[in-house]
Amino acid sequence: MNARTTRTLAAALSLTAALAISGCSSDSESASASGDAPKLTVSGGYMPEPVNNQMAGAFMVIKNDSKTADKLTGATSTLSDDLQIHETKDQKMQQVQSMDVPANGELKLERGGSHVMFMGLKNTPKVGDKVTVELRFEKSGPVKVELDVKERTYKAPTSTDGTAH
Repeated sequence: MNARTTRTLAAALSLTAALAISGCSSDSESASASGDAPKLTVSGGYMPEPVNNQMAGAFMVIKNDSKTADKLTGATSTLSDDLQIHETKDQKMQQVQSMDVPANGELKLERGGSHVMFMGLKNTPKVGDKVTVELRFEKSGPVKVELDVKERTYKAPTSTDGTAH
């Protein structure tokens, strides 16, 4: 390469980097600056002991204590390279790209309904084990959750208003 080509390439790379960095100032950053960023907490996370290493479900409640709605967009874990977000409608389970976490509300991931599905487990956790999952959101930063591995028949308790603990 000659000096002119090198300078042109360097300038193009600098411009690309600047555009990439400026493109990163998303709505979540402007929401953070204004104090309206979603404030998410996760409670009651568990996984029923898997029958085999083919698949397992994860259940929890994601609470949003802010005026800004968010979306659960994915999850990662060392237990599986393929985590999916599933909803159940008309007694049929289907994968979706995201799920709403409403402003000043919650997203309940529970048996018979919406959940995170682990496909192709790398090992089969047993009752008493813990499984770490990192939840990813459209606006908020990632949230790490430790799931307790429970008996296969375990169902999260509900409070008097019908919400899961």
